[in-house]
Amino acid sequence: MKKLILILSLIAVVGCKSKKAHQKEPKPDDIIKLASSQINSSQKNKAYELGKRVLMTCNTSKFKPFTSSEATASVIHNITIDKLSKTCTKFRMWYGSFIDLQLAEVYQNNEDQTIVYRFKALYTKKVANKELRVFMNSENLVSAIKTSDWVDSFTYNK
Repeated sequence: MKKLILILSLIAVVGCKSKKAHQKEPKPDDIIKLASSQINSSQKNKAYELGKRVLMTCNTSKFKPFTSSEATASVIHNITIDKLSKTCTKFRMWYGSFIDLQLAEVYQNNEDQTIVYRFKALYTKKVANKELRVFMNSENLVSAIKTSDWVDSFTYNK
């Protein structure tokens, strides 16, 4: 009787033992943070200038539209003076006047070869803690611009 209980217990333990799942080779991260030595300075300057141009619209109410040598067709179509003025009205009321951009981090998406420039947007009111992301594609064109609240940890979403 003891042998039967022992054998059944052993079968139960062996049967319940978790099996190793088929493990794939770990692939390299799709999003990598670039060191300052890896950043293309002309592309960085372009991202800074184009991002600043968008936010300076809030101070001047004048916007020079992007050209096809600066941005993709979807960005040119989506960033208009009408859309910017609605956003700028809110930003000026909540954060004050725009001062400048400060480069915080640069990431590369290896899947689509997009470079993401993270800037801290500086405003006159100290409560402002905003972020401007400028996405540059492999053709050195702005493929997206996004503003959000600043968070220290980076999560990729376009």
